[in-house]
Amino acid sequence: MERAMVVGLVIVLSVLVHSDAAGEECFDVRQHISTVTRYGVVKDVADNSFVASEIPNGCTPIHLNLVSRHGTRSPTKKRIRELDNLAAHLELLLKDAEEQKLSLQKIPTWLRNWKSPWKGKVKGGELISKGEDELYDLGTRIREKFSDLFNDEYHPDVYTMKATQVPRASASAVAFGMGLFSGRGSLGPGHHRAFAVSTESRASDIFLRFHDCCENYKDFRKRQEPFVHKLKEPFFDEITSALVRRYELNFTRQDTSSLWFLCKQEASLLDITDQACGLFSPSEVALLEWTDDLEVFILKGYGKSLNYRMGVPLLEDVVQSMEQAIQAKEENHPPGSYEKARLRFAHAETVVPFSCLLGLFLEKSEFQQIQREQPLQLPPKPPQKRKWRGSTVAPFAGNNMLVLYSCPSNANTSSNYFVQVLHNEHPIPMPGCDGSDFCPFEDFKERIVAPHLKHDYDTVCNANVETEVQMPATSKLSLLFRWLLSIFSPGKDDKRSQKDEL
Repeated sequence: MERAMVVGLVIVLSVLVHSDAAGEECFDVRQHISTVTRYGVVKDVADNSFVASEIPNGCTPIHLNLVSRHGTRSPTKKRIRELDNLAAHLELLLKDAEEQKLSLQKIPTWLRNWKSPWKGKVKGGELISKGEDELYDLGTRIREKFSDLFNDEYHPDVYTMKATQVPRASASAVAFGMGLFSGRGSLGPGHHRAFAVSTESRASDIFLRFHDCCENYKDFRKRQEPFVHKLKEPFFDEITSALVRRYELNFTRQDTSSLWFLCKQEASLLDITDQACGLFSPSEVALLEWTDDLEVFILKGYGKSLNYRMGVPLLEDVVQSMEQAIQAKEENHPPGSYEKARLRFAHAETVVPFSCLLGLFLEKSEFQQIQREQPLQLPPKPPQKRKWRGSTVAPFAGNNMLVLYSCPSNANTSSNYFVQVLHNEHPIPMPGCDGSDFCPFEDFKERIVAPHLKHDYDTVCNANVETEVQMPATSKLSLLFRWLLSIFSPGKDDKRSQKDEL
């Protein structure tokens, strides 16, 4: 009997060890780098439990709205300097280890004499070739999927293209347009055609760069960023200690932060996953990813209603374009005389708030909470599951499409017009529309749009509202302590208290 129990225990342990090893083998770090994730790596990572709506027979798309982030880009000048500083500090750490005659056997070979791949670059932040491909291919797929919408002769008023006045966004619009209109012109061997991309001044673009124009938001972010970094510090310290033990180098918290940034750049831009990313275990990567997602949630997402309410002009613009399309349909305007698509190219700071305005990535109860102006809990810490992941909410080239359908009259519904929402080209449930991705247009306006329209942009952004009381340092430390307790020993009261003050 005892022998049987021992044999059984050995079998169970071997299965567990094998499953853990298999889990690590299939772990793709490129899917776990938050908003630095490349589009092709995650665009087909969807919620398998959601069953998309069947588009009823006779329903045809009559208008399409696209809000897209720019494609994969190079590091900014500030980040290039950070990587140069990392290289210099790593050199000092290795020299110090040699002087102390410490063993260097545990140090990965690549780390010795490492130099940043971007060393010597004086400019950064530009769209790279992978980013061009992402948008070009997206344009090609959209034309194929909605061929009836894009069969008209090109005119800038029929296919409106807008981008922010930032080169990587306007370059993304151009790459997309080349895919969308390829073969439709007479330019060069690819038979390309010229098309227009309009931009607004950065200082006044309240549709696509509202975060740059909203004074209350800029003030909120300036005051909140140090606090968010403080929330992340214990987790970086934990991982830093693990790195020091593992490699016997005196890494600092800043080294860990820079190495994590290097991991994301190598994985996303260069498809290198066995250098900087290889320094971290899968569980450490998951924790680092979560800290990034936490920051996006608090500073750009559902962490504060101001984050997305400042995007109301964009939401109004989307609805207005659909109403104009419905009017053109009702009045039988001839093809080529009205707009069929409004295509926008911007940033994560645009796509994330817009997703929040639509109520995406929420349970129905959470959607009701934000409608009642109640705060949400923070995304749960790994290994708990969460819907809010930067890699799917706003990867490079991440996008939301709202497709307006005209449907034949049906005794079962009073609406002839429906809105389908696609996130990264896949139907996604809208909690405000009973969890469906296909919503009667009037219900979409009443349940999802109307509550936001109570908040005027000028009032939200420029009046003395939605500002937070500056907490003294002792209060913030107390809050941080309670939050950490709630992470490791979660209790409803702790979480509610923490979010009410955030």
